[in-house]
Amino acid sequence: FSLCCSIHNGPLALDTLLRTFKLPPAKMVFKRYVEIGRVALVNYGKDHGKLVVIVDVVDQNRALVDAPDMERIQMNFKRLSLTDIVIEINRVPKKKALIEAMEKADVKNKWEKSSWGRKLIVQKRRASLNDFDRFKIMLAKIKKAGVVRQELAKLKKEITA
Repeated sequence: FSLCCSIHNGPLALDTLLRTFKLPPAKMVFKRYVEIGRVALVNYGKDHGKLVVIVDVVDQNRALVDAPDMERIQMNFKRLSLTDIVIEINRVPKKKALIEAMEKADVKNKWEKSSWGRKLIVQKRRASLNDFDRFKIMLAKIKKAGVVRQELAKLKKEITA
């Protein structure tokens, strides 16, 4: 009741009320912004799976992207997945300058060391397996599970004894 009355006593009381309930400072959680030099992964189309760099923003829906092994093209943001990697480049650099900046920033190694990059590498490797390779993996998993089961049984036996 007193809270309700203090709000109705005017703007001064509201200010006092707001100061009594202190909130922690807001923390920015989102860190992947569309910016020049942002490395992105193409998630759709003929360039699916390639790493590209945003070299210019055309409008709110499209960006000009480039990579060492492809032509510079406009691409919709829906077809790009932004990564955490950002390189230092000027707006619309020449191809040679872009390649040098990517090598300097070590983009390829950073991508391969990231959990996202490792996951995609594993997915590609699994997709390229033939039937016999999958069979060998299944046998290895069964063998590993047997060894783990034996060790667990030994430990349980030691604890109960």
